[in-house]
Amino acid sequence: MLFNKQTYVERRRVLRERIGSGLILLFGNNDSPVNYPANGYKFRQDSSFLYYFGQHREGLVGVIDADENREWLIGNDIDIEDIVWFGQVDSVSDMARQSGVEQSAPMKELTVLVEKAKKQGRKVHFLPPYRYDLMIQLMDLTGIHPSKQREEASVELIKAVIDQRAVKSAGEIEEIERACAIGYEMHTTAMKMCRPGVTEQEIAGRISGIASSKGCIVSFPSILSMHGEIMHGYPSPRPLEAGRLMLCDCGAETNENYCSDNTRTTPINGKYTQRQRDIYQIVVDCHDHALKLAAPGVKWWDVHFGVARLMTERLKELGLMKGDVDEAVAAGAHAMFFPHGLGHMMGMDVHDMEGLGQIYVGFDDEVRPNLEQFGTNCLRCGRRLQEGWVMTDEPGIYFIPALIDEWRATGHCKEFLNFDKIETYKDFGGIRLEDDILITKKGCRYLGEKRIPLYPDEIEAFIAQ
Repeated sequence: MLFNKQTYVERRRVLRERIGSGLILLFGNNDSPVNYPANGYKFRQDSSFLYYFGQHREGLVGVIDADENREWLIGNDIDIEDIVWFGQVDSVSDMARQSGVEQSAPMKELTVLVEKAKKQGRKVHFLPPYRYDLMIQLMDLTGIHPSKQREEASVELIKAVIDQRAVKSAGEIEEIERACAIGYEMHTTAMKMCRPGVTEQEIAGRISGIASSKGCIVSFPSILSMHGEIMHGYPSPRPLEAGRLMLCDCGAETNENYCSDNTRTTPINGKYTQRQRDIYQIVVDCHDHALKLAAPGVKWWDVHFGVARLMTERLKELGLMKGDVDEAVAAGAHAMFFPHGLGHMMGMDVHDMEGLGQIYVGFDDEVRPNLEQFGTNCLRCGRRLQEGWVMTDEPGIYFIPALIDEWRATGHCKEFLNFDKIETYKDFGGIRLEDDILITKKGCRYLGEKRIPLYPDEIEAFIAQ
């Protein structure tokens, strides 16, 4: 357990009081087989279960009775056969005491608790499930078919969990900083290896191994590609080519499941061409502009579009865009180059709590998502920032040949785009720069003791060393 018992007791108290009534179910994860039952993926606990109960063992469910102020840790003790193969582990009752839970019970007791609550007409609160074994278990308990479980999940519970998990404690920030330190080593290793002839997969494998060597895992499958225009360009067997750019988007997840997430774009032969440097400088200026704008009470929506306006102004200077900047941004013309949101929350999930529903995580009654406009529909957050939130700051400029062709053929935003000039960039690829930031009392700050080289001269000097 990362924190002391009282931390988890207090988290559950706040949740129980926020929900007020009903039976709250928080499912931990089970082991997941790769290709047969005894060959499993590395176990990864559910983040919300871990947040409230702190236990990493598989096959557990936390139950909170908000009416009767009672709690249970539900799960079966392992048998001698498991002990032979995996060693002795704490009993469920021992784990309950460690988490400050007064009662423990075998898994069959969960059915009894749920049936009792249903007969009493009390609501059974659960979060949207994402693993099929738990969907089946939930169907057996509640009678709700898996196809209906996301819409039947408790909105009250979703919002309460988001409100708590979004604001990070000092201890959580320390753990995120540990992930950032590993991320620093991963990214600087990728930069050192970035040279013609080395394959994308070799570099990606090496940086993933750094996370593993710390007892951790990558916070998501590493994105590493010469085709930076592909948002999720996973590594291929291709050798790197001189004159091109390598985009590396990767991060680490600690043993306690707190994450880092950074992106850098490195010149493969050690020097940016003038054309690459021109685009890179726009992206780095947008990255730094977000740091100036982000502060408590500021809408992330406004930070995103502040960056979009700066990007549009600078692309106009290069002759890639034209017309009135505000009109171009309102029309979504900048999304030709910047088709995603500026960033997302980060914490125990690299896209923190995204599984609970982005409409609840990133938006509220004041700021609603716009799903009708290309690019804007990919914003993961628009809400007013709060002190203690952790966000990613990740602007990018991409030249996507298929998108260029489609917009040119349809005339989409033609009054703001110089398609003849854009055509000459079809072989460019893409540049993204990403850092993790903490919203502080008056603004924001980088997370991580060391900042990964960011500015073009810094990166060239680092490679030269």
